[in-house]
Amino acid sequence: MPATKTQAAPPSQHRGRRLLINLLIVLAVFIGVQWYKSRPLASGEAPALRAALSTSEPFDLKQWRGQPALVHFWAVWCPICKLEQDSIDRLSREFKVITVAMQSGSEADINTYLREHGLSFAAIADPYGEIATAWGVRGVPASFVVGGDGRIRFASVGYSTGLGLRGRLWAADKLD
Repeated sequence: MPATKTQAAPPSQHRGRRLLINLLIVLAVFIGVQWYKSRPLASGEAPALRAALSTSEPFDLKQWRGQPALVHFWAVWCPICKLEQDSIDRLSREFKVITVAMQSGSEADINTYLREHGLSFAAIADPYGEIATAWGVRGVPASFVVGGDGRIRFASVGYSTGLGLRGRLWAADKLD
């Protein structure tokens, strides 16, 4: 009896399968890295955040109870923070947004930076990283979406798109 040949899949089918496997591996690595980087971040009830804004006005996160808020940690020396600062500024015009400038100098330094870059979001200077430490932030940018009940709904480290943050704020509002 003659041996029968097994039909091989067309090369395009092999390429498609390999591409899918590679994409799944990249996605798994990305999710794993995000999980690993987010481990030290605060969760559950949001830590207290009472401080003077860079404009010297008092701020207390508790005053925003009842509506979702974004607490965003950044630094003037952080290149990734610079990429997302315009998105954070736009979000601050529609949502409750407070930013914490970690190890970026004094209130005057922060105000100069905001003015030079045309940014209007509220900022708190955290020159020694004490606020960041209380929130578990070891690297910037880091973002927390706090629900109206004062609980952290979402936390992430690294670049976030404006659309992604907007979606998390919207979801936090729906979860309350």
